[in-house]
Amino acid sequence: MVTHAKIGILGGSGLYQMDALQDVQEIHLETPFGKPSDAFIVGNLNGVSVAFLARHGRNHHLIPSELPFRANIYGMKQLGVEYLISASAVGSLKEEIKPLDMVIPDQFIDRTHHRVSTFFGQGIVAHIGFGHPVCPQLAAILGEAVKNLALPEIDLHQGGTYVCMEGPAFSTIAESKLYRSWGASVIGMTNLQEAKLAREAEIAYATLALVTDYDCWHQDHDHVTVEMIIDNLHKNAINAQKVILETVKRLDKNPPISEAHSALKYAILTPREQIPLETREKLGLIINKYL
Repeated sequence: MVTHAKIGILGGSGLYQMDALQDVQEIHLETPFGKPSDAFIVGNLNGVSVAFLARHGRNHHLIPSELPFRANIYGMKQLGVEYLISASAVGSLKEEIKPLDMVIPDQFIDRTHHRVSTFFGQGIVAHIGFGHPVCPQLAAILGEAVKNLALPEIDLHQGGTYVCMEGPAFSTIAESKLYRSWGASVIGMTNLQEAKLAREAEIAYATLALVTDYDCWHQDHDHVTVEMIIDNLHKNAINAQKVILETVKRLDKNPPISEAHSALKYAILTPREQIPLETREKLGLIINKYL
């Protein structure tokens, strides 16, 4: 049985399982930050060990603001994950990014409120570099996988800005137009916290953003039905699994050295002897290599 994996997958709306996973085992983890969203599904994709987690739970019972972001990322770290692919449903903020297209963002704008997006505090201070919030090597491999598959009628947009909003309600038209004026590409509700926590956990992270519809700025938005969006979620989930399968194959053949893997090297400012023992034990999995 597989109980560890170097590659992790976070599945978003519509992607609650990986059909191609074999030798599957459900692993229920406890972390110092509580329970993750669901059991981790660990198994093999064409012989490569992978850990999958349904971000909102397999029954989609967690709204974005309720997600246990720290537990989810810490759980990935416990399983040995070094590369994390986040598959996420998004709305498009640009005409040329059409429904069913794929975007691999390289920047984020945070529009959330009161979400904890750090493992640190309680007696230890660390400041990670986050100017480039996505691992460029992992993002490039994702892009190569999409291009290689040549999915019909689906365009790849390499790079772009993901606006992370609080939700669960969608944007007002005024907000949507504001984000467009900033030059943002897509909008979602989950990935900013994941990216920050993955960087602190020294896990390379990249987003595969799957466009379900145009955000409410678009003139055709009022004609979009719930049925159309659900249909797009289903199509996106099928395409995402193909991309992830190809990406995992490429990652296994040539795993890149990512700057994310040493993100804490100069980030921890608190002297070791001043860190409370309870905090050191809580964060040991992340910080011990530097203490």
